[in-house]
Amino acid sequence: MERYALSFTTGGLLSHEASRVAQVYLELGNWDAVSQVVRERNVLQARTSSSSTRVVRETLQRLRTLSREEIALLSEGSPTEARHLMWAAVCRRYILIAEFAEEVVRERFLLMRPVLSIDDFDQFVTGKTLWHPELDEIKPSTARKLRQNVFRMLREAGLHSDSGDIIPVVMSARVVDALDTRVPSDIRFFPTTTSAGVER
Repeated sequence: MERYALSFTTGGLLSHEASRVAQVYLELGNWDAVSQVVRERNVLQARTSSSSTRVVRETLQRLRTLSREEIALLSEGSPTEARHLMWAAVCRRYILIAEFAEEVVRERFLLMRPVLSIDDFDQFVTGKTLWHPELDEIKPSTARKLRQNVFRMLREAGLHSDSGDIIPVVMSARVVDALDTRVPSDIRFFPTTTSAGVER
């Protein structure tokens, strides 16, 4: 079974950063060139070289999961559309987050149990260790950072409140159309009943 990628310890959703990088990609159309230009121009306005390298790498890895059409929408769309697209990108990049989004967040929403706590994430991860022994290898401090950042991204995507409630998502028709082109549809990563959660 494929090992989980577990490098999402910092940075949050990175939707603002991704919007800036998306513009560069639409100009250049080549990821290697984008990486170089973004670093040289300090497009993300990082304070240090090491933080710039880390954030640029993470932003690019997530953006590369999106189609050119999705990247164009990310660049020109509203902040809310950008956040929804970046949540989908995070789920595509990290299978662990995708499974949590579908198996726990969306499932709880559909079962009308719309409260989500850190214990739910911990129980979910514990349940995955049988098939993914790499989860047993991470340090407790790293596990806390992973959990912390998942909940940070959920909040930034507008899917989870500070009080612990799952927030039903209302996506634009453009985002729904983009996510629906994949099979299975990437709408499965969101707390919505699809058509009921579309803004037209």
